[in-house]
Amino acid sequence: MPDDIRDEPPERRRDELMSSLPGLARIYGSAWFHTAEWAAETSTKATSRVVRAAISRESPGEVLGEMGDEARRYARRLLGIVDAEGNYVPTAVSDLVAPRERDSRRDAAASLRERGAELLRRSADVDYVEDAHPAYGRILSELAPDEGRILRLLAEGGPQPSIDVRTVGLVIVGSELVGAGFTMIGAEAGCRHVDRIHAYLNNLFRLGLVWFSREPVSDSMRYQVLEAQPEVLKAMREAGRTRTVRRSIHLTPFGADFCEVCLPLGTDELEALPGIPAEGE
Repeated sequence: MPDDIRDEPPERRRDELMSSLPGLARIYGSAWFHTAEWAAETSTKATSRVVRAAISRESPGEVLGEMGDEARRYARRLLGIVDAEGNYVPTAVSDLVAPRERDSRRDAAASLRERGAELLRRSADVDYVEDAHPAYGRILSELAPDEGRILRLLAEGGPQPSIDVRTVGLVIVGSELVGAGFTMIGAEAGCRHVDRIHAYLNNLFRLGLVWFSREPVSDSMRYQVLEAQPEVLKAMREAGRTRTVRRSIHLTPFGADFCEVCLPLGTDELEALPGIPAEGE
């Protein structure tokens, strides 16, 4: 409490409060009067509207909808959001929609437009040289170490085989999926957490680095090796009559360029890194 108010005598504060009561009473009375007036007016209109609806056999839902619209229009006028003609009136009540948030959104939009304008300016600058895609730095921060091994395998070994296992019924269309995305990528890439291979591939797909093709790789022998893996045999054995659907996993062109720019792909370059054993050790 400010010092000038705290130090006032109690009698003076009481006199000031008493003097403000008539004004408060007028505000309360005016609000009560307008509310009562609206209630009476609305009641009369509602009764008349219901009688007309009953005579003309209108839908009850349509009548209730019109009455609700009328209530909302009056509430806006009472709060000062719109006047009697429905025009917007800026008031303290109508501006309660987080002015700081609106300003922040406007500033964010303006900042985005400035960045977009700068982007187009650089695109028109013949002297501007972009060594790598600006997203590569962010992507590197969102990759697990095992995902780097997967990318290197795809970059050097090409598309990798993948199979789905489905049941075989009397009608092929009615077959059910038993297991999806069986692959040897985890083992081939030397991943430490082979059980996370599906999560790794999903993340690489999210980042636009790999894509899942319905087409098989050209070497059918690779599928025979994959179909002989323990987890595939287990799924086929538990489901009874099954068949395999051959698919493949590829780098996207964006992913191929990412690997070329960001990853050491050659054996000599990889072995030169600290802590990387030479192949065959």
